[in-house]
Amino acid sequence: MKVGVFTPLLSQLSFDAVLNKLKSYDIDTVELGTGNYPGDAHVKLSMLDHANELAEFQKKLKDHGVTISALSCHGNPLHPDKAQREAMVKVSRDTILLAEKLGIKTMVDFSGCPGDSHAATSPNWITCPWPPEFLKVLDWQWNEVVAPFWVEHAKFAADHGVRIAVEMHPGFVVYNPETLLKLRSIAGPNVGCNYDPSHMFWQNIDPIGAVRVLEDAIFHVHAKDTQIYTANLVKTGVLDTKPYTDERNRSWIFRTCGYGHGAEWWKEFVSTLRMFGYDDVLSIEHEDSLLSPEEGLTKAARFLQDIVIQEKPAAAWWV
Repeated sequence: MKVGVFTPLLSQLSFDAVLNKLKSYDIDTVELGTGNYPGDAHVKLSMLDHANELAEFQKKLKDHGVTISALSCHGNPLHPDKAQREAMVKVSRDTILLAEKLGIKTMVDFSGCPGDSHAATSPNWITCPWPPEFLKVLDWQWNEVVAPFWVEHAKFAADHGVRIAVEMHPGFVVYNPETLLKLRSIAGPNVGCNYDPSHMFWQNIDPIGAVRVLEDAIFHVHAKDTQIYTANLVKTGVLDTKPYTDERNRSWIFRTCGYGHGAEWWKEFVSTLRMFGYDDVLSIEHEDSLLSPEEGLTKAARFLQDIVIQEKPAAAWWV
């Protein structure tokens, strides 16, 4: 395994400055945003149409000794607003094409969430089975919107040698292991997950137990923590809509690795990932509102370098 960084937290820096900074942390793997919610500060999809830009970008990576773990374009490819949907789908497809040109096997996206009908203008995330019209909407979403799009999109990616890692996130139709595996059963094995344990914590899902459920569906992993505040949890539950910066009153917030759970938990997490076949990058994603990006990245990098298992296991010589 190795530690990487999802670079939107460093969007204010040039790509050269990012690579030089990460070298000081002994990090030589990056996850890059190509548009939609993460932005595209460090890689442009325009490289698809400009061979010289692509060649220059590849040379820069080679000169710095850096590899890319994934290209990420988290968006809502099922958005009921046609203009927004088409724009996000274009970024997603172009990201797949750029990954193919760069020889990157994984791209990261959200599943998306439709509205409640073809006339809708905003997404509608269904969270409970009653009143009965909720289940009718959920069935319509999966059968009429989710399945047709994802069957086609997964095939498009597979045809270009790229697999899609869907990040499970509330607000979208894929938000937990069950819905991820449901999508995978529909779209095929070229769809897996970008596994972010912080999103499991705040849904009260054991992230280590979920690794055992997901098994080989884990394509890429984010390194991000969550802290639960039980004093507020009794008031709001986990579906807390207060701003992330209202830390005193929220039931949970995202934390830098080690600030929600300690080294013992993270060691078991990476060990279980290896046990179930994931032996790749832990990509640091900083969304801790109590720590600056600089300090959050520094602390996470130092913490995780001692956690990841860097060597291949030896033969069981004691057996």
